[in-house]
Amino acid sequence: MGLDGTQSRQGRLLDPTGVPRQGSGGATAGLRTWLAVPRPEAPGGIYRYGYLAPEPGSTDDERPISGPLLLWRALVGVGAYVFGYLCVSWLVLNVLGFLGWFNPKTVSADQFSVIELLISIAILIALIPSCARLGRWVELYRRFLSPAGFRRNLLPTLSKAVTDERRDKEAAAAAEAALAAQDPWQALRRAGLGAALGQLDEDTRAGRVTDVDYVRILRVHGEVAAEPGLAERFAEQVAGRGAAACVHPSQARDVAGRVAEHDLLVGQVRLGTAQDVVKNPQAHRGAGFALDRSVLATSLLAVGPAGTGKTVRLARPVAEALCLQALARTACAVVVGAAEAELGPDSGYDVVIAPGDPASAYGLDLYGAASDPDAAAARLADALLPDELSARSESARIALQQVVGPFHAAHGRYPGLRELRALLGGEESAWKALVERLTAAGQWELYEPDVQQRRDRLGRADDPGALLADRLALLDRPAFAGCFEQGAAATRPAFAMRALEHPLRVRVKLPERSHPEAARILSRLVVGQFLQAAAARTDRSLFAGLVVDDAAAALDGAAVQGLRRLPGANAGAVLLLRSLVDLPESLRMPLFGAVGCRMAFPGIAPWDGALFSEAWGTVLVRERAVTLAPDTSGGMLRKTGRVLRKVLAGTAAQTESVTTREVERQRWTPSDLAHALPTGHAVVSLTSVTGEQVPPLLVDLRS
Repeated sequence: MGLDGTQSRQGRLLDPTGVPRQGSGGATAGLRTWLAVPRPEAPGGIYRYGYLAPEPGSTDDERPISGPLLLWRALVGVGAYVFGYLCVSWLVLNVLGFLGWFNPKTVSADQFSVIELLISIAILIALIPSCARLGRWVELYRRFLSPAGFRRNLLPTLSKAVTDERRDKEAAAAAEAALAAQDPWQALRRAGLGAALGQLDEDTRAGRVTDVDYVRILRVHGEVAAEPGLAERFAEQVAGRGAAACVHPSQARDVAGRVAEHDLLVGQVRLGTAQDVVKNPQAHRGAGFALDRSVLATSLLAVGPAGTGKTVRLARPVAEALCLQALARTACAVVVGAAEAELGPDSGYDVVIAPGDPASAYGLDLYGAASDPDAAAARLADALLPDELSARSESARIALQQVVGPFHAAHGRYPGLRELRALLGGEESAWKALVERLTAAGQWELYEPDVQQRRDRLGRADDPGALLADRLALLDRPAFAGCFEQGAAATRPAFAMRALEHPLRVRVKLPERSHPEAARILSRLVVGQFLQAAAARTDRSLFAGLVVDDAAAALDGAAVQGLRRLPGANAGAVLLLRSLVDLPESLRMPLFGAVGCRMAFPGIAPWDGALFSEAWGTVLVRERAVTLAPDTSGGMLRKTGRVLRKVLAGTAAQTESVTTREVERQRWTPSDLAHALPTGHAVVSLTSVTGEQVPPLLVDLRS
């Protein structure tokens, strides 16, 4: 897109609670406050906005205990320290006096005091390690007294109890002064655009600059900085429109009614909180869980029954994040789902394709405006054939190519739905007209073999053309009139996947209730076109994101292969399934291998959990085995005591043998995934495009 919303290039994503938004009327320092929040580097999957890394030294062997219990243990350590000092010093002084080495009667008072002080100091120093370990003083300091621990644990509690207004006002004034010293537009001033920033500075002071505006303006500036002509137009936009400079062609600067937290500076959408459990890595425990483009580019597969929150807690937040990226001119989004699915309001999309809805303003190009007729025909054939007829897919591709190729050569466009159906069905008038157009265009000799072979097979029992024509009849319904036509027969503009080079927000509404089989065809067609178009783009500066609410009908062998090409094409997909049983068995393992991120929701079937468990592998755990055996040691007196104990207590004395070893155990067993996941939670593993892997995390998607 261009600087004024027409043509050019683009690039980046996302936002959190407290971020400056359109119409929020934020304070002068709203944008500066948002920019000032720390975003330290963190392992994948951690929401970096305001993240505080755990202090080093905390391990799984030393599990953190609660604050009150830690304070109680510290007091016990202090008591042991005082009591130990009194006992040990009394014992040492008396033993030395008894031996005659240290007697108050044989030394002067000054010498006695000095020696007693030295002995006391030595005892105090000697008792520190054991008492500190008993009371966990080091952990107490790290949790509450160190600067980072004070900021994380005590400061929020203490700040609620502070009633001194003078101190509050002084702190606020100091913070305001620090924020006022920051300039969000330093990069533009250093580039010599200071004279054009008057309106933008005014919008910043008035709180009219949103997080989308900030990221969009800096992004476009980075693109045009090296091109003098575009730089002048950029300066004109900034001077004339301020925060609305280089706005998205829809003129939208935010998404209404955000349902998730976003941070556009680092491109993350927050989905929940990683739980503080042993199975989660130490750095993730208690931290926000988020997705960004680096992990979405490896694609994500989520499996869970209906009602577990896949759409509301995963698909919609990710779709919203991609739409925000598009408004920031850094991504394009294609969101596919049933018309009733909660994937955001239609006003949040630029193109809404709703076959079966007369009010729908857009149709769908059956060929995705592909430049290669053979590739377009092959993709359409794969979408038309049901799973049970996949064995005939190759002959169906050839049959469709023998029709689409000659028609494209003769007319310079692809055939419309009814034109294609007439040719596949063998209508003589349609074939006669095609031959005449090929002859007039001088293409007959080139396409004669295809035409003759196709016409020779018409009416035969093994002709795939009749099957394809019957499948096309599912789309050639009065309810879909004008949705899939080409050329003069089209009554509404047709969206083509070739537009993925522009920051568009596209919603495809499938008529699953009224026309379920047509919805399956369209789902497979849209996904296939996206995978082809994303990999074929010449300009990959935009991240191309696909969200499919129910991908069972959309996946086939070609789609699985297409998923493998997305990381290198700056694209990614989020695929939701109710169960892996909805897919052919031959696709399940290849699909798991094609995606880098996997997510299991509560209530999945054990056979689905087995695939997740196998994909996540094993981990070494420390196992402690205790063996009990009858105690037969000691002499007659000790044995007599054990007999009396057995008579009185009813239990025999036993010896305890403890063995510790490291063994391999599954990270998550199929039984855990099927029966032990709490409601509103999910287990998710991540892989980034750089190869960084995050082991399975238990995440609370409600927090």
